[in-house]
Amino acid sequence: MTTGSDKRICVICAWRENCTKRYRVKSNALFDVNCADYTRDIKLRDKDLNKLVDDEIGRWKKEKKGQPGHVITLSSEAGAGGGWIGRILATDLNINMYGSELIHQVAESAHISDKVIKSLDEKSISFMDSMISSFFESRHIWPNEYMRHLSMVIHTLAIHGNIILIGRGANFILGDEAFRVRIIAPLELRVENVVRDSRVPPEDARKYVMDYDTNQIAFIRKYFNEDINKPEHYDMLINMKHLSVESAADSIKKAYLEWKLIRDKQRKMAS
Repeated sequence: MTTGSDKRICVICAWRENCTKRYRVKSNALFDVNCADYTRDIKLRDKDLNKLVDDEIGRWKKEKKGQPGHVITLSSEAGAGGGWIGRILATDLNINMYGSELIHQVAESAHISDKVIKSLDEKSISFMDSMISSFFESRHIWPNEYMRHLSMVIHTLAIHGNIILIGRGANFILGDEAFRVRIIAPLELRVENVVRDSRVPPEDARKYVMDYDTNQIAFIRKYFNEDINKPEHYDMLINMKHLSVESAADSIKKAYLEWKLIRDKQRKMAS
């Protein structure tokens, strides 16, 4: 599908049987396409997940920097448009995005999460482990093996930087080290969005939205002893009631770039 000079094609996810995002991913002048969210709602096979992680570690080695990059954490109510906003930001800022399902799968596999964590040097890993232990102890929460792996993986991704992390409590794990965004919208609008994007009956969409919200709130309460809806947990809170995903993404981009500039100055002064 072509609209003026804006060519939209999708070759990355063609193997997905039920992809509703196909033909909505922008390409550049060279027709390079990467749907940054293509692992968001599928289960990757072990060999695919291994390859994805190996490729990412290879990229980190090539792009090794003198100082850490920056991170956007994106938390969204079901159907509020967080996924679409994340994809626009990833494209505009030329950074990678990790969907919640991908982060979950990496953390759930001890072999693969160890591979990600060991992309750092031993000193960094030791410091990070101590920091994570202090984080949970201060909240009187004792993490299970999965939560410890999840925290280590998210911190590792953050140290490599220049990424968007979707969900999984990343904003609570990283705190002020990330630019934290929360996307919300009225229930009826979210149900309409799910009906449109997933092509399901309204009653199924409503059940999905309400179940998702309940599970999300319970996950954050259980593992972080926090209320996901409190505004103080975010640098930016956006209500999509009267906004398009494009305008929301543009607002986040502007605020993030200003935040990034301030963070760079603070890092320079501290070094």
